[in-house]
Amino acid sequence: MPACKTLEFTSPSLSFETASVKVHVLPRDPNRESRISWNVGSRILYRTDHLKLFDSLDFEVRRTTIYRGESAALATPEHLAPVFLLWPEKSFDVVVDDGTKIASCDGANPVPEIPLMDGSALPFFLALRREAGVPEEIRFYDAPVNNEWDLRNPEGVPYGHVRIEPSETFEVEYRLDRPDVPGGFKSCAALSVYAPEDLYGVFQARTFILEMDYEQVRQAGLLAGATESCGLLVKTPADKSLYRVAEEPAMHKILDLIGDLSFARPALPKVRIEILNGGHACHREILKQVLLKV
Repeated sequence: MPACKTLEFTSPSLSFETASVKVHVLPRDPNRESRISWNVGSRILYRTDHLKLFDSLDFEVRRTTIYRGESAALATPEHLAPVFLLWPEKSFDVVVDDGTKIASCDGANPVPEIPLMDGSALPFFLALRREAGVPEEIRFYDAPVNNEWDLRNPEGVPYGHVRIEPSETFEVEYRLDRPDVPGGFKSCAALSVYAPEDLYGVFQARTFILEMDYEQVRQAGLLAGATESCGLLVKTPADKSLYRVAEEPAMHKILDLIGDLSFARPALPKVRIEILNGGHACHREILKQVLLKV
């Protein structure tokens, strides 16, 4: 039987100076279901072929999505999880640093993190493609969800909206509207996924942050691992000259959404989703509603 191939990525993460992850591309086994195993050090955190209920994920929403096991956690997998959609017939073991040798953003309780690389999924995709081969057909599954709701702040004031309905494939329209930013900040992008090549553009979209928000979060002790080569700092909302792809902020939100959904299983639900000013919290609710219908 062919030996597995191993890729290793090391780079700054959002919170740490360095973080690393190894991806083992396993030989195909016709007697076993393909799956992705997420591991923190030597402990298995989650396997996609073990998902039975939404509660199996057991994740919280904090600064970003953090998936928790009995004694381990995995942060920011949404930059890596979408890439595995392109090889649904293969199996992978993802092994993240156990975090014991690095300090977390608050100086305690180290949290293992996926490397940020350049803030997009592109470096993972390019490296994995060299080892995993030609992308395969994307898997889809029926999810007859029909719902909509407002997103509200802790005071109950609405700031966004979500609408989800059945579709023939996976479709999303993501809008960002920040009137509190001087000059206003808006970004809107849409994506319909039918084939692997439909994801190539969204893989390029980097993590972004507005300059006014950046100063606040740095003062709060976050983003300690971010550098000039990681992500996109939006200094002037009207200036799009640094965008790697059109409407890069909204495109990255779509990448986040796909990553949060595909962590549960390497497939996409057949739904159309419209989101205004969303984030990981609403992605979690969408995933919950989708899985309840499967």
